[in-house]
Amino acid sequence: MDVTERAELLVVGYAVRTTNADEMDPSRAKLPAQWQRGGAPGAFAHVPGRTDENLYAVLTDYESDHHGAYTQILGVGVRTVPRLPEGMVAVRVPAGQSLTLAARGPMPQALIEAWQQVWKHTESGGSPARAFTTDLEIHHADGADLYLAI
Repeated sequence: MDVTERAELLVVGYAVRTTNADEMDPSRAKLPAQWQRGGAPGAFAHVPGRTDENLYAVLTDYESDHHGAYTQILGVGVRTVPRLPEGMVAVRVPAGQSLTLAARGPMPQALIEAWQQVWKHTESGGSPARAFTTDLEIHHADGADLYLAI
């Protein structure tokens, strides 16, 4: 994992509150439905002011660490937020230094393996330590890039 400076970003999308433990149990997992909704063709076509074609997953409002609840917003990057489409929220991802990790290969397995590497780093007391404020996944044609707040 490398340390990178990341620019501020505004994201508009769908929010869910979950835990990693819930996501490991298919009967309680909320993220697959969120991804099915947000990953559908044209899911964000009505969002004005998009900055690119990437999908962004913002992980924020951490209750504690990777064992606690957090909110994930799946959406698109925008320049401004004049009026939110119904059922969507807006979140500002502040600029700052981040631990970065690339997830490449068949999804979602490559993303799962990347997060397992992140959890190992956290559990082992890896440096720099995660801040558990606002993390970001940027999903694009080549895979996904993770930006973890430090």
